Amino acid sequence: MTGQRPASGAEEASLRVLILGAAAGGGFPQWNCDCPGCRAARSGEALPSGQVSLALSANGEDWVIVNASPDILSQIRATPDLHPRGLRQSPIRAVVLTNGEIDAVAGLLSLREGTPFELWASARVQQTLTENSLFDVLKPGIVARKALRPETPFRPAAPDGRDLGLEILPFTVPGKPAWYLRDHALPDEGDTVALEIRAGGKTLFIFTACAEVTDPLRERLRGADLVFFDGTLWRDDEMIRAGLAQKTGASMGHLSISGPEGAIARLADLGIARKVFVHINNSNPVLRPASPERAETEAAGWEIGHEGARYTLCSN
Repeated sequence: MTGQRPASGAEEASLRVLILGAAAGGGFPQWNCDCPGCRAARSGEALPSGQVSLALSANGEDWVIVNASPDILSQIRATPDLHPRGLRQSPIRAVVLTNGEIDAVAGLLSLREGTPFELWASARVQQTLTENSLFDVLKPGIVARKALRPETPFRPAAPDGRDLGLEILPFTVPGKPAWYLRDHALPDEGDTVALEIRAGGKTLFIFTACAEVTDPLRERLRGADLVFFDGTLWRDDEMIRAGLAQKTGASMGHLSISGPEGAIARLADLGIARKVFVHINNSNPVLRPASPERAETEAAGWEIGHEGARYTLCSN
């Protein structure tokens, strides 16, 4: 882990992760799409999913949400761990944003009902939220906006100041600015952030976007207990071949799963205990259980993330 780390006060904790949604923007199936993947999701052949969001906890009682997807309300309803424990007593203590894309921030507008929580994001993303008056519904006196800084660890806290037992280190990865900012902003180190999370002596990583696995990034991930990684597309020109869009994965800031420079190849042989793809586009054939691409992915030791999946890393 790069960067200075404060002493942890939660060595006896277990690190719990819930996948609230695993799909890329638009969800799976997409509302306006009849591609093979979306047909499979509607027929029951493949598992439907909302847009990507994960929930983290070191104690099973207090939760930190990574990315507030547009589907956040239905995701909370489907997850009893996140249900209120009393009148206006949500166990959601913080939201951490890894980028400013619509599928990462739009759900914030549904969390405006007067319950306090911390909102962590890069200075670039916080600026985007501040400049859009829609997000003023998250009143600063209730929702504390906190700027995360790359390579600087932080510890989310409950509204009463109680430490949640999670240590989070954000770090910049290759990527692109949010699409709706593309004409207004140059790339910034806060555009695409990954997270390293520690609790109870265990380490997991979350990448909802990543354009390249560099050699330093490979070394950072070596020996990790659990990695959630950007699985948007199987191949770079996938959407063009399917007639869905004239966009490549690279143009959107996403690395392909397959190929010599893809995620499977670049993250092989690093001693990572579990590897899970999330942020999977509806065009990606790995979503279809009977596809050869799915078989190849699983044979390489990867899991396909799905809504409702749970992971627990027990303390050493």
